[in-house]
Amino acid sequence: MSTNLLLVLCTVPDRECAEQIAAALVAEQLAACVNIIPGMASVYRWKGAIEKDDELLLLIKTSQDMYESLEQRIRALHPYELPEIIAVTIQSGQKDYTKWIENNLTTPS
Repeated sequence: MSTNLLLVLCTVPDRECAEQIAAALVAEQLAACVNIIPGMASVYRWKGAIEKDDELLLLIKTSQDMYESLEQRIRALHPYELPEIIAVTIQSGQKDYTKWIENNLTTPS
């Protein structure tokens, strides 16, 4: 398996936003799959104040080759001033599934 695959984490404020971003990323073949995980609470410092918000987490399966375009698309769709977009390398995975991820991404031009 190539270590070119990434799992991108992104928090969003609500279900509508989660579904909009997920649908766009998959439709545009920037991601092979996006899982939407509800029921998350985030506590963070923003502009000097401690904030707490209910959020949803997106688990986005993509590749390093697609990351720049994926990040730009998330930023264009995301309502936050500074969205969380963190990528981690997928070191290993079930061979057929990782191949499926690769086969469901467009080749960047």
